[in-house]
Amino acid sequence: MALNRQPDPETGYMKNKPYYLESDNEISIFETAYDAKLPVMLKGPTGCGKTRFVEHMAYRLQRPLISVSCHEDLFASDLIGRFLLKNEETVWVDGPLTRAVREGAICYLDEVVEARKDTTVVIHPLTDDRRILHIDKKGETIAAHPDFLLVISYNPGYQSILKDLKQSTRQRFVSLMFHYPEPSKEAEIVSHEGQVDMDIAVRLVSLGGKIRNLREHGLTEGASTRLLIYAAQLIRRGIPMQDACRTAICLPLTDDTGLQETLKDLIEDIL
Repeated sequence: MALNRQPDPETGYMKNKPYYLESDNEISIFETAYDAKLPVMLKGPTGCGKTRFVEHMAYRLQRPLISVSCHEDLFASDLIGRFLLKNEETVWVDGPLTRAVREGAICYLDEVVEARKDTTVVIHPLTDDRRILHIDKKGETIAAHPDFLLVISYNPGYQSILKDLKQSTRQRFVSLMFHYPEPSKEAEIVSHEGQVDMDIAVRLVSLGGKIRNLREHGLTEGASTRLLIYAAQLIRRGIPMQDACRTAICLPLTDDTGLQETLKDLIEDIL
């Protein structure tokens, strides 16, 4: 049975060690950035392990983790906090970013470019030597806890010109670039996370590699490691391999019938 890798809802600490297989020297770089109090930007395609890496590092550093999945309706107040009516009284409730700043947590803003432009402005004072957060509604300025770290992520290959990070924001972070793991490591990951034999994992990774090569033929996104794990989990539970790959990989990737036929042919050839 897979371990629960979600942070404790009360403390934010990871209950169990998240499985993560290092690709290069990203662990030591992240630890050094944390020690130097430097904010970190993770760049890479969807489903390549960025979120899992942050969870792993939070466990390794023994810091609480507060994650925010950014979207176009995310306002600055959703990060900072707001006044709410409770028991006929108006009380201030900290948002996730403010809690992280006060408590010394790792605050992870996933797909930060999806958020409204005004939300990225509020993080600027936290990403230089000031390390402060302004709460205009309260007239309060908070100095970040010594253990606070801001981490953001985005997919540069997917974002359009209209949804990209400004240089004024980019240059406030040290950056780690993530790619899909090399085939041998990816097969190990798929085997472990999908709980399937290595020979099945190798075939799934081979399929994933072939699909990623189709991006130049009109496929917007390649098959992520996450999707390969989904397919493995279906196979482990008795779904035939071709059906599992079609359900977990092909159909999520595209609605184009021509591309789906191409993917179906790939599955038949490889599996």
